[in-house]
Amino acid sequence: MTLYRKCRDCTESFAVVDGIEQRMEVDCNPLELPINVIYDSDSDLRDVEGTDVKDMRMEAEAVVNDVLFAVANMFVSKNLPCAVDVAYINVEIKEGARYCLELTDAGLRVVGFAYDYVDEGCCSQYHETIYSLLDSLSPAYREAFGNALLRRLEALKNDGQS
Repeated sequence: MTLYRKCRDCTESFAVVDGIEQRMEVDCNPLELPINVIYDSDSDLRDVEGTDVKDMRMEAEAVVNDVLFAVANMFVSKNLPCAVDVAYINVEIKEGARYCLELTDAGLRVVGFAYDYVDEGCCSQYHETIYSLLDSLSPAYREAFGNALLRRLEALKNDGQS
């Protein structure tokens, strides 16, 4: 099982694979992203550090933070159950289509075509990353992701010339 976490004091992200923590490259600085993530302020899971069990709600919140800049809206569902092994994310892509995503140890997949809707007959494929899933759904996501990458490269180039 792969777990992800973001450092609270900086913009670094880490993955824990087979018990070994590894630094991950992030695609954007979360401090530069718009803040329209919806959190459950009553969550018993908030600020749970140092615990052995990482529930999927926290994982889902990290997923939302990573790609919010490239979608119209995205938030962790408050109406569908989150547990240690599953969480649901509602996303509206820039083209206007809405999806309900399921996050499990197997990855992410579309389970419904509206917010908070799970279609039991939906059998979409799992994606290892949110980037792969959104890339398959949204040309506007690909464009936004590419533009963010270009801006970052330009910033690095300008910093190198200073």
